[in-house]
Formats: sequence, C-alpha cells, structure tokens
Amino acid sequence: MSLKFSPNLNIFFKDVPFPERIAKAAALGFQQVEFWGWWDEDVDAIAKAAQESKVTIAAFCTKFVSLVDASQRAEYLAGLQETLQVAAKLGCHTLISQVGNELPGVQRAEQHASLVAGLKAAAPLLAEAGVTLVIEPLNLLVDHAGYYLSRSDEAFDVVREVGSPHVKVLFDIYHQQITEGNLISNIRKGAALIGHYHIADNPGRGEIGTGEINYPNVFKAIEATGYQGCVGVELFPAHGSDEAALQGVLGLE
Repeated sequence: MSLKFSPNLNIFFKDVPFPERIAKAAALGFQQVEFWGWWDEDVDAIAKAAQESKVTIAAFCTKFVSLVDASQRAEYLAGLQETLQVAAKLGCHTLISQVGNELPGVQRAEQHASLVAGLKAAAPLLAEAGVTLVIEPLNLLVDHAGYYLSRSDEAFDVVREVGSPHVKVLFDIYHQQITEGNLISNIRKGAALIGHYHIADNPGRGEIGTGEINYPNVFKAIEATGYQGCVGVELFPAHGSDEAALQGVLGLE
C-alpha cells in the first residue's frame, strides 16, 4: 500500500510531553505526524523534535474561528496569518480548518456565502505560503451537534466555488460514514477536491477493523484516485495500547 499515515499526537502517547511523542511515533515507523491546535504548544520544541526524528508535520489546525459568520472573518484571517507563520517554521503544507457552528435564525444560503467568501479571501495568503487549507465536514449525530458543515457534497460544492487549488476538503472517513455512508462512491466523485483524510472505525471511533467500515477496500479506492497526501490517524484505542493500535495501522501499509 502506498498510503502514508500520520498519527495525531493529541490522541497518542499522552504519557509523555508533547514534543517527545514525535520520537515515539518515529520509533514505530511513522515518518509523518499531525496534531490539532498549535497555540498551546511549544512550537520551537516541536520543530526541533521533528528535525531530530526526521519526521514531517503533515497537518495541524488553524485557529477555531467561524467562517459562516461574516462578522468574524477578519479574526479568522488574522488567525490564519499567524498559523501560516507556524506552518513555515514547522515545514507543514496542510492546515485543517473547521467552519463553525450553524448560526440560528440565519439562512443557510447566507452562511454558505460567508463561508465561500472567507475562503476566497484566504486563498491568496495560502498561495503565497504554498499551503493547502482543508475544510472538514463533521458528523452531527454523534460528536458535533450544531456544526454547520456535515455532508461531503456540500463541502465539495464550497471548494468548487472558491476555485483555488489551495483550498480543499478533509474527508474524515469516520465522520462521513456516520453522516452519509457511500464512502467509496463519494471519494471517487470528489477525489480531485480532497486534500487530506482522517480515519477511525465506526461505531466508537476505535481501531481499524473493530467496526463496520471496510477499510481495506476504502484504502484501495483512495489509492486508485492517485492520492499522494497523508491519512491522519484519529482513532481512540479501546482494546490495547497506543503502540498496538498504531502498529495495526502500519500493518495495512
């Protein structure tokens, strides 16, 4: 298998300080890692640890500011500019963005327009930095009630409207299985617009192979699209150690 997996350091190896988790991932054989927010971490220590372990930072999040609320756009763009500086320091070329919760009493068309306009405003900053921003649909049923964006087709429509190669979709297989199913079909339809993947099994967001998702077939479908990026590992081990859960992922490579 040609896919490259990047464990999320906010989930794994929490028994050691954050920068030391990079070495633990590298010891298992991972050449990429990712994480969520940078603003509570020692960025210099992360950069040093990644360099020492010869590990790439595959992705991390920009600041959690709503894109569907036009009144917060300036704050979002300011946070993105800060995050791009961190990305340059860490040599990271993929940033993850949530879009915010649905605004009560505001038409979805208005929120959609704000989301597109905000991403269009972000696109020149991303292009200058050589970074891709991926927006993430999340499931509303189990984990993220009230979030604006849940369906992959709507996320693909947003990215098409933005019209920049630096704005794509994060296709989280766990979330999309809950929201809509039809994983392989939707991946094939949106392949050119997908810039990152996340994995966990369903139900329970557990280890690969413990639930209903046929990951071997899903991975074959992703490979067949020619995808060259990373697949982020965001599962929560329930049946064993972090090491065992991650070795199970590496066994799929």
